[in-house]
Amino acid sequence: MFKNRIEAGISLAGKLEKYSTTGGVVLAIPRGGVPVGFAVAIRTGLPMDLLLTKKIGHPNNREFAIGAVSLTDSFLLPYDGIPSAYIKAETESIRKRLKEMQVKFMGDAEPLSLTNKTVIIVDDGAATGNTILSSINMIRKQEPERIVVAVPVASRSAAGKLSRIVDEFISVLIPDEFDGVGEFYEDFHPVTDEEVRHYLRLLEAATRPESCELISNHTR
Repeated sequence: MFKNRIEAGISLAGKLEKYSTTGGVVLAIPRGGVPVGFAVAIRTGLPMDLLLTKKIGHPNNREFAIGAVSLTDSFLLPYDGIPSAYIKAETESIRKRLKEMQVKFMGDAEPLSLTNKTVIIVDDGAATGNTILSSINMIRKQEPERIVVAVPVASRSAAGKLSRIVDEFISVLIPDEFDGVGEFYEDFHPVTDEEVRHYLRLLEAATRPESCELISNHTR
């Protein structure tokens, strides 16, 4: 059980210290992954960026991913019987929302390059793994040296699924019984846009020793 996402990120960072000198990049999934990624970035000294991708849901079950969209790319799994008009409309709608998020959170800052980097994808947990899974093929197109998925808690099914397709899967907790990510946090409130901006501002402005004190304050 974690007190909050910052504490979870500190615990996760302990398993990622080996990457602190690899020239890696932490990619945090908005919004819940941002506090976790913040703690990981501060403790490892790695830069953090946002993973601005969203899955395309199946028309009969929006929770079932059939692909993913980023600001500049898309990836589709081969499913029969899905109208091309649906794919086009979903892609355009998702990309519009992603552009709004980019402006809201990043302004005019350019995304960090992932080429030849160790990319560490961070979220606050993995229930099905589909959110992360749907983004990995697009990340691969940027030719990273290594892809690591790191979460504080994961179901056994998500851990198995993700372990098979990335270079390393890391989780602090993989419990036998799993009903949802939130049950492993005392505080699992929805992360707001302002909180995302808050953590991004701290990363931009803070030096490492000062930030370590800041994240200690967040866990109290």
